[in-house]
Amino acid sequence: MELSIIIFIYNEEGNLNILYDRLTKVAVSLNVSYELLFVNDGSKDASLPMIQSLSKNDSHVKYINFSRNFGHQIAVTAGLDHCKGRAVAIIDADLQDPPELIADLYTKMNEGFQVVYARRRSRSGESTMKKFTAKAFYRILAKITSIKIPVDTGDFRIMDRKIVDVLKEMPEQQKYLRGQIAWAGFNQTYVMYDRDERYAGATGYTYKKMMRLALDGITGFSNLPLKFATIAGFIVSGITFLISLYALYARFVSKDFVPGWTSLILAVLFIGGVQLISIGIIGEYMSRMSANVRNRPLYIVEYSNLSHVEKVVE
Repeated sequence: MELSIIIFIYNEEGNLNILYDRLTKVAVSLNVSYELLFVNDGSKDASLPMIQSLSKNDSHVKYINFSRNFGHQIAVTAGLDHCKGRAVAIIDADLQDPPELIADLYTKMNEGFQVVYARRRSRSGESTMKKFTAKAFYRILAKITSIKIPVDTGDFRIMDRKIVDVLKEMPEQQKYLRGQIAWAGFNQTYVMYDRDERYAGATGYTYKKMMRLALDGITGFSNLPLKFATIAGFIVSGITFLISLYALYARFVSKDFVPGWTSLILAVLFIGGVQLISIGIIGEYMSRMSANVRNRPLYIVEYSNLSHVEKVVE
């Protein structure tokens, strides 16, 4: 198999037929053997029956259906686990990322690159707040991580089989694939493009899910939050020492003090707040360690038309 295209599906019945037509035209134009691997992440609409219908009429269409919703990154991981192509492309089904760009990504990869990601020049149909938060997050993450994670990019990209094999050796529960791909190294580049509006339906990527993904990215690739607890401890200790000197001066020299001094309460609240923040940060890291120690499967496949899928449960 030369090319695998992994498509994440969650309530995309309004986009599937058009997406299938456009992806098929791209794959045929490249004149290579290919598969379209749809990963249905617990859709509640008619997405699954539509995919099954496509698979009956086209042997290139493969699908994996989860037992419930496991999330975007896990669904893409399942596609990576089961795809067969030498080159593997990842795309969402909302048609914001143009399928036709896969041809450019594939051509660029054949110039000697192991990863070619699509970098957004503009983002149509998205709110100012979403654009601002996304831009800020990517730049903050780039500053605090020890690896170079490309900014203004999602999971829309193409990669060589050797990258896929590396990703399959990373079993952590809280997936942040674009960070893992950057961590893997090799020869990587990008292609610029303009992102379109969603063709049909509503996005399933809420601000809550975006925050969770951001937290996974930060805790997975940066120790800065843990260092914050140490730095904050030194800062608070320094401030507390200065306040203590002033309190002693007011008590024994100027005699200007009031029992139950308000600043004492403020100091206690300040120190308590920093302690709670620090405990919360440490707790986030510990919860991720606990999830990985439990070693539960990342996802459960209810059924699929892949002959080998029953042999893999992770």
